[in-house]
Amino acid sequence: MKFFVACAFVAAASALQYTDDLNAVAEHAPKLANLILRANYEPEKLAAELRSSPISEIREFHNEKVTVSTKKGTKPVVVTHGMGDSCFNPGMKQITADVGTHLGVYSVCVPGGDNDASDTISGFLVPMDKNVDIFAAKVRNDTNLKDGFDAIGLSQGNSVIRGYIHRYNDPPVRNYLAIHGTVMGVAGFPNCNPAGIIPGICDTISELCGALAYSPITQNHLFQANYFRDPKRTNSTAYLENSQIAAWNNENPAKVNPLFVKNFGSVKSYNMIQAAKDTMVYPNAGEWWGQFAPGQFKTIQTMKETDLFKNNLFGLQTVATAGKVTFNQTAGQHLQFTVEQLEFWIDKYFN
Repeated sequence: MKFFVACAFVAAASALQYTDDLNAVAEHAPKLANLILRANYEPEKLAAELRSSPISEIREFHNEKVTVSTKKGTKPVVVTHGMGDSCFNPGMKQITADVGTHLGVYSVCVPGGDNDASDTISGFLVPMDKNVDIFAAKVRNDTNLKDGFDAIGLSQGNSVIRGYIHRYNDPPVRNYLAIHGTVMGVAGFPNCNPAGIIPGICDTISELCGALAYSPITQNHLFQANYFRDPKRTNSTAYLENSQIAAWNNENPAKVNPLFVKNFGSVKSYNMIQAAKDTMVYPNAGEWWGQFAPGQFKTIQTMKETDLFKNNLFGLQTVATAGKVTFNQTAGQHLQFTVEQLEFWIDKYFN
């Protein structure tokens, strides 16, 4: 522990961009403190390790032909990337450009940082609400988006879009395409077994799942903890008081925010794409607004079976009843989809 405290003083000035109390983090979660320090003194190396971790969600197309749609788009398109990826990576640049080319509109990937390393690290060590703030600021600073936009989220990037809709939605999202998204949170990280893995993000997540997941320190420093919904803990005081996704869901009766419901209902369509064999978003029913039934890890509830829907806590029942929610599916694993499928979705849902 003395090592972390000592390093905290050495790196205090630069560490403030990620945390204002590294000593407290070190006492609470030493592995997380180590990642925060590394994010400051070796960001490029850390970003490379995060990209190669077993829970990274990097998507690339390989020599797939892009067509020009006969249905020209009417709104610009904003894209967000998955965990471990970056808007500065060739794959995300290509996907973003392909969408714009196909629809004949302005398209942009909005990053969580100003370069490849900071964007990658932001998907881990900058909390979800802060990522939403960064996204909102960049969107508002882009004059091409001033009249609104259609949005495409890949995996974890969907948490950013969902949060933007709840908390800002100005300029507004018109249509939203959620590809294999974390919109309902996750109940675990199945591709992240710390056993035998070089110390890094997986053992850090393992350290912070369970009893520590919903402490303020964890929620203030780890993106993945912010949308972690342990079905055995969603009724706990710590979850209801501290969880960022619990706040968006209006799960705490004492902290209901009507703006979240109003903004959620203002979007024209929610188009949810599920990966039938997904092992990254756990359970993959969450990609269709489903979840594990409270208190256990066996029974899956569909969207309409959840209390979030039945009680219309954040407006999901309202938009579904209005016919604004559609469901589609890919046959394989996480983020396995083709250019042809992407073009079909944006033609169908954005026009």
